[in-house]
Amino acid sequence: MRQATAADAGAIRELTRTAYAKWVPLIGREPKPMTANYDEAVTRHRFDLLYVDETLAALIETIREADHLLVENVAVSPSFQGRGLGRKLMAHAETLAHELGFGMIRLYTNQRFVENIELYRRLGYQVDREEVVPVGVVTHMSKRL
Repeated sequence: MRQATAADAGAIRELTRTAYAKWVPLIGREPKPMTANYDEAVTRHRFDLLYVDETLAALIETIREADHLLVENVAVSPSFQGRGLGRKLMAHAETLAHELGFGMIRLYTNQRFVENIELYRRLGYQVDREEVVPVGVVTHMSKRL
């Protein structure tokens, strides 16, 4: 695993678009991570890239907030899904949050991404609230560290 640089923006965009493509038929549009400006995001947020046999397999994007670490994006390439890489990235984010002195980690996801919500619950996250937005419902979750 290594921290991304500005030169990784294209690879981050490609992996994220591939990982989230499965959700398009479910929600009828591209999820937010598919449309993000990664040239800009990689300069403002932390991205940790996970490689398997020299292939970019997964990534996690985190944002340092005032009182917590926010997980903005977790993306695992379809060819690497089901291997526990998402869990590994979430554990990495929790370690990072702890190292930064935070006692809380937060994330949000589309309410219709049920398998993601179930994974986060298994990892100890709780649903804090649901927010109706113009394009659907956002589920906000958190975990005390």
